[in-house]
Amino acid sequence: MKKFLTVENLTVVGIVLGILAGLFLPEVMLSLKVVGDTFLNLLKMIVIPLIFVSIFVSIASLSSLKDLKDMGIKAVVYYFSTTALAVLTGVVITNIVKFDVSGIPKGEEPPQVAPFTVETFINNLIPSNIFQSFAEGKAIHVILFSILFAVAVVGLTEAKREKVVGFFDGTNDALMKIARWIIALTPVGVFSLIGYVVADKGIGVILSLWQYVAVVIGGILFHAVVNLGLIAYLVGRFNPFDYFKKVREAVLVAFSTCSSSATLPVSLEVATKKGGVDKKVAGFVLPLGATVNMDGTALYEAVAAVFIASVFGIELSLFQQVLIFITATLAAVGAASIPSAGLVTMTLVFSAVGLPLEGIAIIIAVDRFLDMFRTATNVWGDLIGAKIISRLTNK
Repeated sequence: MKKFLTVENLTVVGIVLGILAGLFLPEVMLSLKVVGDTFLNLLKMIVIPLIFVSIFVSIASLSSLKDLKDMGIKAVVYYFSTTALAVLTGVVITNIVKFDVSGIPKGEEPPQVAPFTVETFINNLIPSNIFQSFAEGKAIHVILFSILFAVAVVGLTEAKREKVVGFFDGTNDALMKIARWIIALTPVGVFSLIGYVVADKGIGVILSLWQYVAVVIGGILFHAVVNLGLIAYLVGRFNPFDYFKKVREAVLVAFSTCSSSATLPVSLEVATKKGGVDKKVAGFVLPLGATVNMDGTALYEAVAAVFIASVFGIELSLFQQVLIFITATLAAVGAASIPSAGLVTMTLVFSAVGLPLEGIAIIIAVDRFLDMFRTATNVWGDLIGAKIISRLTNK
C-alpha cells in the first residue's frame, strides 16, 4: 500500500479526479482555483533563484571552460534538432490528414499582441537591470547573467573560487529542499488545476474543433513517443520507457501547470535523484531547456498554420510549407524572450505565409487545453536531452 501511495501515483490519481470533478462538480472546482494558484505560485517562487544557482554551480564547478563549451554545443545541437524534427512531424501529419472545416466559425477579433522585430528580440536578450529581471522573472536574463558570473568566478584564485562556489552550492541544496516540500503538494495542486480547466472550458468547445485537437495531440504524442524515444534509444543508449517511469512526475506537473519554468524544480529533482542524470549537467541543461526548448509548441504552431489555411480555403505551396518549417523552428527557440510568447510566435508563422491573423481567434478557445500536452512534451524533451548530454559528457 505504501508503495502505491507515492507522489507520482497520487499525481495521476489527482489528474483523473480533477477531470471528473471538473465535469460533474464544476462550481466546486471553480471555487477551488485558489488551491491550484497557490501551488503554482509556490513553484514559481523558487524558479528564478533556482535557475541562477543551479546554472552557476554547474559552470563554476567545471574543471575548465572547455567543458562548458562542450556541454553547451551538445545542448544547442540537441534542442535545435528536436525542435526541427517536431515541426517536420507536424507538417507531414497535416499533409496526410485532410481537415473537415465545414461549420467552423471564423472567430471574432484576434488577440492583440505586440509586433515582433529583430531589434526588440535582441534588446530583450540583454538585461539592463539584473535585479529587475529577477523580480520580473525573466529567465533568459537570469541565465545569461548566471553564465557570465560563473565564467568570471572560474577565473578567480582557487581560494576565492571555493568560497563563492561553496556558498552557492549550499544555497542550491537549500532551494532543492524547499522544492521537495512543494513537490509533496503536487497531487492536491494538480487536482485543483486540472479540475478548474475542465470546469471553466468544458468539453463543448473541444468537440467543435475535435479534428484539429486530435491532429495536434496525435502529432505531439508521435513526437514524444517515437521521435524522442528513438533519439533516447539510439543516441542516449537508454530505454525511454524505463526512464519515463522514473521522471514521469515532472511530465505530469508540466501537463497540469502548462509551464516548463514552473516545472523546473521538479525536473531537477527527479532527473538527478531518480533519472541518473549528472547534477552538473542537469543544473545547466534543464534550466536552459525550460527556456528555449519548445518541441510541443513548435509542432503546434505548424499544425495550426495548416489548419487555419484550410479554414480560409488557402492552398499552401511547398515553398510556404518550408517557410512554416523554418519560422516555427526559429520562433519556438526564441519564444521565451518575447512578451506574450505563444501568441507572438503564432503571428510570426502566420505572417510568414500570408495567413489572416483572425485565424488565431478560431483556435484560441482550445489553446489552454492543448497547452497541457505541448508543455508536457517540452519538459519530456528537456529530460531526455539532459540524460543524453549527461551520458555523452561523462563518456
